[in-house]
Amino acid sequence: MSLTTTDISVLVSLCKKENQLAQLEVYNRYHKAMYNVAARIVKNTAEAEDVMQESFIAAFDKIESFKGTATFGAWLKRIVVNNSISQYKKSSRFVSVDDYDGIQLEDTADEVTSNGISEADYKSVEASQLMQGLDQLNDKYRQVISLHYLEGYDHEEISEILNVTYGNARTLLSRAKDSLRTKIERL
Repeated sequence: MSLTTTDISVLVSLCKKENQLAQLEVYNRYHKAMYNVAARIVKNTAEAEDVMQESFIAAFDKIESFKGTATFGAWLKRIVVNNSISQYKKSSRFVSVDDYDGIQLEDTADEVTSNGISEADYKSVEASQLMQGLDQLNDKYRQVISLHYLEGYDHEEISEILNVTYGNARTLLSRAKDSLRTKIERL
């Protein structure tokens, strides 16, 4: 039986039995996507590669804890995101949300309105402009936009990942969108 056409649930079962060929197939299926997730967060190719490799090792070590309540890819992505955030913090480029601009975000959460980017704005912005705008954002704003829009996490999940309150996560995303909009308008 060829593992390249095997369903992921079968591969996970084989990985639980420490089948190295199954582990290699899982790696081959997911490594590019997981590298991209890590790269968007740590913003360094070498660190992203390390985070991705360490995440696969951790996933295979903890494969018994995978219960199947989420897809395997989502479970693996959560490991990569958590490891990426940890690596980012270790690199001392991390700015605490509470320290950002000296403002307590929690205190201003009620003042923020839901000024999302309109559909017309999205249509007029090209992908290259969006990527340039993202590159110009401070790291915290880039992270929260990546987690929400590129990785699909909701506010509650972002608050858990970044270890901030739900209100801070919403406020941070709102401010990040405003900052991105401003940067794109300047391009």
